[in-house]
Amino acid sequence: MEAKLTHRSDASKKYLTTRLHVVEGQVRGVEQMIEDDRYCGDILIQISAITKSLKTIAYEILENHMSTCVADHIMKNDPNIIDETMDLIRKINV
Repeated sequence: MEAKLTHRSDASKKYLTTRLHVVEGQVRGVEQMIEDDRYCGDILIQISAITKSLKTIAYEILENHMSTCVADHIMKNDPNIIDETMDLIRKINV
């Protein structure tokens, strides 16, 4: 089965990778907090911030998916795209 691809502009790739690098830094920060025996509540707040950051990235990708991939399939009269999209939304649970 051939892998599906989505073309992204250089600006979009830069935006998404920059956001992911921020999340990566946040995760390293939590790791350091654990090593430093920081208070559980403080760690949980940071984990919540990471979760929010990841959801923001997911929403950005989902919005792009809906306006490009899904729209293309709808214009091609592909009725399966609605079920596929709903399954995707259920799986990502954002």
